[in-house]
Amino acid sequence: MKVLSNTASGYAHGKIILIGEHAVVHNEPAIAIPFTSANVQVTIEHTLGESTMDSIYHTGKLADAPKTLNNLIKTLKAVCLHFGTTPDNMDIKINSNIPAERGMGSSAAVATALVRALFNYFDAELTDELLNDFVSISEMIAHGNPSGLDAKVVRSEESVYFVKNQGAEFFKVELPGYLIVADTGQHGETGEAVMDVGRLVADVKTQAKTMISELGGLTTQARKMIENRDINGLGEILTEAQLRLEKLTVSNETLNLFVNTANRHGALGAKLTGGGRGGCMIALADLPKTAENIAQALLDAGAVDVWIHSLGD
Repeated sequence: MKVLSNTASGYAHGKIILIGEHAVVHNEPAIAIPFTSANVQVTIEHTLGESTMDSIYHTGKLADAPKTLNNLIKTLKAVCLHFGTTPDNMDIKINSNIPAERGMGSSAAVATALVRALFNYFDAELTDELLNDFVSISEMIAHGNPSGLDAKVVRSEESVYFVKNQGAEFFKVELPGYLIVADTGQHGETGEAVMDVGRLVADVKTQAKTMISELGGLTTQARKMIENRDINGLGEILTEAQLRLEKLTVSNETLNLFVNTANRHGALGAKLTGGGRGGCMIALADLPKTAENIAQALLDAGAVDVWIHSLGD
């Protein structure tokens, strides 16, 4: 296969679960939004030497990449095989500010950017179906049995209303306000949290099943608030969701501290996002100054990184 471009690149962004995490595992809806404030760009340059990678994950010969990058290496080889070649004479640079294992779609975003860069490198058209197929290779290795939600959101400009086994419905989130995202610096414990919630739901002596159902109802309400551009109402719903997530044992001391800090500094609502027990939290603000105050307060409280993301206006 002739390479028609000496240098090519591909792009993808992160994602944030606005509401519905954990409940979505039990067939309730979830809403995820594209998070363009955190993104990844993959650049591939033709070289005459051995293929190399330059990234926070590995720098050096591609052949020496650690097993933790098997998902990307398998995807790279699969795309090259699609073009009847092997991943030779490539200098691959991955520039990402999406933190890994924080529930922000890092693995899906990197895989998406890699596939896009490869198709540009080979000067070929990339259909949604092909992109799905190749990113799925990476996600299956990274997560075992992914829902496919991350792969959809990291390449979309629209938000996703998602119900397991029913597919995804895309819609725009345009609200007069800001989403503040704070990274605890702790790797999320999604797998353990999902299993623990599952055990609680199965135990008839707990109220977990009711709380899961209530989270589903809150997600439905959240979409209505978004459609009505009611950011105050949405904030109240996020706070209600956090109370239930705490009872389901998926929050932790740091997340609770950050949520309380955001609320004390003028947030309209705040909650954890993603699997919980680490990872990130989110807060809503209606004014840029309030968003900045919340962001600074979260940094002072120990957040390792904070983003302010406009929700539309």
